[in-house]
Amino acid sequence: MSMDASSNSELDRICDLVRACGRIIRDVDRTGLHVASKEGKANFVTEYDKLVQDRLQAGLREIVPDARFVGEEGSADRYSPKGKYFVVDPIDGTTNFIKDFHISSISVALIVDGAAELAVVHNPYTDEMFSARRGGGAFCNGKPIHVSAEPLERGIVVFGTAPYHVELAQPTFDLAFRYFRKALDIRRCGSAALDLCSVAAGRAELFFELTLAPWDHAAGGLIVQEAGGTISDFDGGPLAFDHDCAVLARGAGVSDADIERPECR
Repeated sequence: MSMDASSNSELDRICDLVRACGRIIRDVDRTGLHVASKEGKANFVTEYDKLVQDRLQAGLREIVPDARFVGEEGSADRYSPKGKYFVVDPIDGTTNFIKDFHISSISVALIVDGAAELAVVHNPYTDEMFSARRGGGAFCNGKPIHVSAEPLERGIVVFGTAPYHVELAQPTFDLAFRYFRKALDIRRCGSAALDLCSVAAGRAELFFELTLAPWDHAAGGLIVQEAGGTISDFDGGPLAFDHDCAVLARGAGVSDADIERPECR
């Protein structure tokens, strides 16, 4: 079996696993939902975050037995730029999940020697499965997707508010206002992984957030790149998988001159 065929087989199996975990989220019994707080403003965790992560960890290790596992809800493995790592967010958009807002996702990326190789982001409420393999393009439910070629003035900007970091609230909304004046409009959905997929699918032209954890951007970042977009920090540098960082993603029509930068740098 060729490397590409092997990767495609792994990607298909990951999609199947993620879809099964998505049904857990979609069909939750909300009457007994238990919510706990983590450090930071509006930073919550539910028993379903942990349940889905455990299911993902067990299933992903069957698909790629030599891969280690890094998840938002903790794991025994520590990320290293050498080797294979699954970087996973079991529910990206936990507050939306708690409020039954129907904009949440499961995000899974396979990182190999410091580079994302496979990516899956799934919204179980819309049954959209975004996927990508390095060098193989990006897809939504099996159909190729591409970033928009529209300029910023005819585009939508999606952004995250880094709610766990209250010190970033003012510079975030200042930046959003500047983009609001340049673009058609702005949106804030509450799942960075889905925001990145919106850029990849050409639904939005630009995404920014002043700090994101690796599991928030690892999968969506590869999907953006394979759809023809760019993703970086605000200085154009590569994103980190071992610590939080600022994230800027854009379609093909957004120029360097269009980029607004935060004042708290």
